[in-house]
This record gives sequence, C-alpha cells and structure tokens, in this order.
Amino acid sequence: NKYDAGTAAKTDVAQAETQLEQTRAQAINVGVGRAQFEHAIAVLIGKPPAEVTITPVKFSMTPPPVPVGVPSELLERRPDIASAERTMASANAQASGADLAAARLSAQGSLATNYFELRVADELKALLDAEVAAFEHSLTITQNKYDAGTAAKTDVAQAETQLEQTRAQAINVGVGRAQFEHAIAVLIGKPPAELTIAPVRFSMTPPPVPVGVPSELLERRPDIATAERTMASANAQIGVAISSFYPTINLTGSYGFTGLALDGLFAASNAVWAVGPELALTVFDAGNRQAQVEQARATYDQDVALYRQTVLTAFQQVEDQLAALRILEQEAAVQDRAVAAALEAERLTLNQYEAGTVDYTTVVTAQTTSLNNQQTALSVMQSRILANVSLVEALGGGWTTAQMPSGG
Repeated sequence: NKYDAGTAAKTDVAQAETQLEQTRAQAINVGVGRAQFEHAIAVLIGKPPAEVTITPVKFSMTPPPVPVGVPSELLERRPDIASAERTMASANAQASGADLAAARLSAQGSLATNYFELRVADELKALLDAEVAAFEHSLTITQNKYDAGTAAKTDVAQAETQLEQTRAQAINVGVGRAQFEHAIAVLIGKPPAELTIAPVRFSMTPPPVPVGVPSELLERRPDIATAERTMASANAQIGVAISSFYPTINLTGSYGFTGLALDGLFAASNAVWAVGPELALTVFDAGNRQAQVEQARATYDQDVALYRQTVLTAFQQVEDQLAALRILEQEAAVQDRAVAAALEAERLTLNQYEAGTVDYTTVVTAQTTSLNNQQTALSVMQSRILANVSLVEALGGGWTTAQMPSGG
C-alpha cells in the first residue's frame, strides 16, 4: 500500500516478501518436526504412526519453580541405582569384616600351633631327660663291670658317648622351645623378653575325630563369606553400571541444568523445559556405558568363579585334616605297640648284659631303638594335635556370618 502510495521503496517491498516466505517456510518446517514427534509418540505407545493424530492446541509452557540443586525426574525413573549402591556398600563392608575375621582366625591358628609346638618341646625334653637318667644308670653298670674286669673299656666309651649325645639333644630342644615362646609373645603383642612360659607336663590326648562335617561350614569360614560378599558387591555393580544409561541431572533456578553435561539430551533450548521422546532414549557415548556393564558382568563372573574355588578349597582343607586325623590315629595305635615292644627289648637286653650273655653293642642298639620309637610316637602325637588345630581353623573357628557387620 505504501509502495502504491509512493511512500515506500521497491526494496522494502522485496524485503517484506522475503520475510513472508521465510516465515511460511518456517511454519512448514515446524509441521515436519511436529509430524516426527507425533510419529515417535505413536511408536512409544505401540501404535502405527498413521493411526495417531494429535490435534494442535494452545499449551502453557510455563515451567514450575525448581529449587536449586534438586535432582530431576530422571532420578525417579531409575530407582535401582540407590538400592544397588547401598547393596554394594553393604557387601563391601561385610567383606571387609570377613577379611578381618579371617586375619584374626589365622593369628589364632598360629598362636595355637606355636603353643602346642612349645608343649611338644616340653614333652621331648622330659623324654630325653628320662633317657639321660637311664643312660647314666647304664654307664654306672658298664663302669662297674669294667672295674671288675668283666667288661671292655670300649663298653664304657660307648655308654659315655650315648649319654653325652642324649644330653646334647636335650639341650638342643631348648633352642626350638625358645623360638616358639618368642613367637607366642609376638602374637599376643608383647616383647619376647617379657614372656616366660614355664615348662609343664602336658596331656597330649587329642579330641575324637568328627564323624562328618555339616554344610554349615559355609557359614563358619570367613574367607568364604568374603568371597560371597565380594560376589554380591560385583552383582550390585552391574546394576550401578546399567543405571549409568539414565543420567542424573540437577536443576537450577535459572532454567538451566548442571551435573553431567550431555549434548542433545533436551531438544529445545536450555531456557525452557523440553518434552518429547528424547527423554526416554539412551544417550549415545560410543559404547562407553555398554562397556562398563560388560566389565561389571565380567568382574561378577570372575568373583563367582573365585567363590566356587574358595568353597571347594575349604572342603578340601577339611577333608585333608579329617583324613590326617583318621590315619594318624591308626598310626598312633601301631606306634604305641612299637614303643612298648622296644622298651621291653631294652629292659631284657640290659638284663642280659648284666648277666654277661650279650655285649654292650646290643644294649646300645636296643636303647637307641627304644628312644627312636618314643620320639616317633611323640611326633605322631604332635601331628595329631596340629591336625586338630588345622581342622578347627578350616571350620572357621568360632566365627559365623552372624558376626559380619550390617554394612549400614
């Protein structure tokens, strides 16, 4: 109109026509985008796009006020993350508690082993001291026979050699005993010089061998509990890794978003709320999150294998000690008969020597055989006692899973 009236230039008309066409084009383009949204909605609700038509309406886009730092609704769409993290933290805490129990059980086992080793040393010292007294008596007999001209000087020399050799063995026992005593001191948290354990005669009768071991073994072994809790933590980690597909975003009062920066999470401008199917789509990150899930699953598989191996090893250790106790009990019975026979042979041989019917070499042989058999019997008893300690340790001591921390 202004151009027709001569008040506007032809260029102004051209600019107005251009702006009009641009606006028309934008309006058409909006229709294209709207149709895509409409089709996406149809797919999301399970209908063919041709069957869904959403009538255009005026819509209030005024966003509600949002407190600073409040998590977005996306956090509510993935309730598994908090639960998975709590489960993982609880399992880790319980695994740590079981590790502590395993370390304590190991220390208690070492303490018991060293204590019984010390008492075995006391028994060996008592045995050798008794043999020294017996060999002194033999030397006296040999010396008297030599003085009477009925024994050779070599008999006296042999008796002296056997006596002093046994005395040396008795003294040497003190070296090992001192080491066991020092180890006990360290295990109970004292300097070795501050602990003295008096030698005593000790009843070395081992307890009876258990007939069988119940399946409650799984609840008594802290190392099994550690492996099981580690496995549970790895299982929860899978849930945490999967939850990373659903980002956490904290909203601010300036209509923006802070936290994890994700390109294209919202299709509209950051200054407004975006509504559309993009919120339900997985964020593309070149496979990083999928790799995290696969890594968590691989870790879980590894922990499952470790748990299975720990359980199998536990049963092996129990079976080893049960077998050892059963076999050692049989050996002890046979060895006790051997000791009785050797002592009787020693007594008879010494009497024969005094009667002059055998030489002193026969006596020395009988005495050596008797001492060796008594030492072997003591060694078998030691093995039985230590096998009992190992069995108690293999069964988890007095620890159970009820003693694990709750993990909060």
